[in-house]
Order: sequence, then structure tokens, then C-alpha cells
Amino acid sequence: MELTINARQAILHGSIKIRVKRSGMYQQLTFLVRKAQMGNVDFVELFTDRIVDTSELLKVSEELGLPIEAPNGKVFPKGTSAQDFSELCSMLPAATV
Repeated sequence: MELTINARQAILHGSIKIRVKRSGMYQQLTFLVRKAQMGNVDFVELFTDRIVDTSELLKVSEELGLPIEAPNGKVFPKGTSAQDFSELCSMLPAATV
């Protein structure tokens, strides 16, 4: 899977700050990179503890090319599943795993 430069930097640094629209206002949120599991598949995702509109999560997920999880849901870029991101676990720093 081909990653964007921002996605690659997020995985290597363990987090990324992204400007998202929450409740009609733009805010800069920190998304943490973490290893998640769905079924028998381990994969890499971005996570925030803030509630963000699902449409905004999907937009950010499409731009970065990574799955995103928030308290109100988990989204994947179009045409992808958890298995597509399983090989990225090897890129995670040891502290993140």
C-alpha cells in the first residue's frame, strides 16, 4: 500500500496534528498512532479521544490514507479494509506497540 508523506511521518513519530471541523469550528486535534485488532488482523490506525463528525473523519482518512478511530466510530479509506494496513505494524516504533 502506498502511503502519503504525512501518513508515513505520523507512523514514524507516533502522532500527527490535524485541523478538523468540530461543532462548526475548526480545531487542531492530535491523532495518536496505535496498533488495533479486528478479528485476527492487527493493523495501524489513528486514534483520537474527541468526538468528530463521521463525515470529517472520512475526509481525513481519505486524505491521509489511514484508518481513523474516534469514540463515535471507525472509518477506513474507500476500498480498503483492516488487512490492507497490517503490514504497517512493522513500521511502528517499539514504544507504540
